[in-house]
This record gives sequence, C-alpha cells and structure tokens, in this order.
Amino acid sequence: MRLPRLFLIFITVFSFISSCALNKLFLVPGKLNDDSSYKRYVEDYNDTLKLTFAEDKSPVIVDSKQQLVDLPYNIQSIFFENRNNDKINAWFMTPRVAYNGTTLYFLHGNAGNIAYQFGLATPFVERGYQVFMIDYSGFGFSEGKATRKHVLTDANDGLDYLINHSEIEYEKLLIYGQSLGGHLAAVVASRNQDIIDGVIIEGAFSSHSSIANEHVPILGYIFTREMYSAKKSIPTFQKPVLIIHSTEDETIPYEHGIELFEAATTPKSLYTIDQRHIRGPLYYPDSIVARMESMISQ
Repeated sequence: MRLPRLFLIFITVFSFISSCALNKLFLVPGKLNDDSSYKRYVEDYNDTLKLTFAEDKSPVIVDSKQQLVDLPYNIQSIFFENRNNDKINAWFMTPRVAYNGTTLYFLHGNAGNIAYQFGLATPFVERGYQVFMIDYSGFGFSEGKATRKHVLTDANDGLDYLINHSEIEYEKLLIYGQSLGGHLAAVVASRNQDIIDGVIIEGAFSSHSSIANEHVPILGYIFTREMYSAKKSIPTFQKPVLIIHSTEDETIPYEHGIELFEAATTPKSLYTIDQRHIRGPLYYPDSIVARMESMISQ
C-alpha cells in the first residue's frame, strides 16, 4: 500500500507544480502604470519613437525630439466593465485614410499588453480598417487576474462591447486572432457566428494540451485541463475561415495550423507564410488584406 500512496502524492504534487508552470506558459501578462514607456526604432520615420501614457491612459507617441508623431491613424483608449466587474482596457484604432467599412476585433497573443502588441495590427489600420483591440484581465491597465478562464470571458465581453458601442460603426466584422488570441478567436467565433462575418487565425495552437505537450512531452498533455479548444470549436463555425501560419514558426509549430485548417468547415483557406511567429501583418499585409477581402465577398 505504501508505493501507491507515495505515487499518488507524487502525482498530486507534480500536477500542482506543472499546472502553475503551464499557466505561465499560456499567459505572460505585462502590467502598465502611469510611468510605463516603450521605445522602438521605426524605419518609416527614421527615428526612435517613444510611447508613454496620458492621464486618461491614452497612448502618446513622440519622436526623439519629444514632438508628437503624426500617425496615419488615431487611437482612442477605452475602459469597459467585464462580467467580473473588472475594468478592461481597449484601444479603438481608426484610419486617417478612407475607412473601408470593415472592423477587425483583434485578439492579441499571450505576452505583454496592447502597447507591446498593437504594432501587429496597425498595418491593417493603415489600409483602411478599423481595429478594436483589448487587453485581457491582468494585462496592461486591465484589472483582474490573468487566467485561461478570464481571457475567454474578456474576449467575449469585448465583442459584446464592440457590437453595442454606438460610436463603432461597420458593414463587416471580422475576428483576427494571433497565437493565444487565435486560439480564443476560434472559440469566440463559434459562439458568436450570428454577429460576425469571418475569422482569421494566425499562428495559433490547436489546443492547450497539444501546445503544453510541445514543452513538456507526455506530462504536459496529461496534466493540462482543456477548458475550451480551438480544434473542437472551429468545426462548428459555418462562416469563412482563414488560417495563417508560418513554416518557420518556432513558438507554435506549423502543424498546429494544419490541424486547425483540417478541422474547419468550408469555406476555408490556408495561407502558408514564412518569417517568425505571428509576423504576417508586418511582412505580408497586402496579401492578408486581399484574402480578407475575398472572405467578406463570399
């Protein structure tokens, strides 16, 4: 009886330890405060730009001479309350060029925050799209705790806010998710397909257990609780699906994109790219836009 009892204790302790470690694998939030700032050299401006925050938490971007940068888009910082009564921060980005009538609900990846991630969405704003982007609970200025349950709740609540906000007008609404956000996009889309026109999933994992298995073989698969799954959700989505994945993705292997594509129902398309994880909008913006336009014309 002693060996089984010791084995049970080992399994219990390992399960606890591994679950904590795997939560860090799935969610790596970056908090923001009033003094937070980011600097990045931007080739288009031939200068190092700095992002800081105004008193109302709106982003302020200046050049190396501390002059406001004339961006080709506007950013409005918004706070809304989720169902857990936590305030969630969102950015609503609008183009200065002619708006094409399509709004993207952009779900970012598992690390950092909006200030760190928004550059992956701006190529679409520069091409005439509106983008609504949220920080999940525990990310950026958003209140609450970052958990897998909460990020799904936030993704659904963000969509509810978007469709009920009178200032956000659109003819077509697409969900665009990257990495963790791509996994969420499949689940959110399947539950809200009556109000959206299509979903784009870039560099996403097919399930929590499958990506955990990549990092902790066998045990990651066994001990990861699958609360929701892109692979199980996407077959129920009956509107256009675009899967984007890089063959050079070292964070989430290309095979995950293939799994999701094979699980999806038609109409669907697969766009195989190269470059690093979720860099599609930076290297292939026009090709992605062409595919999105094809989606909404179906």
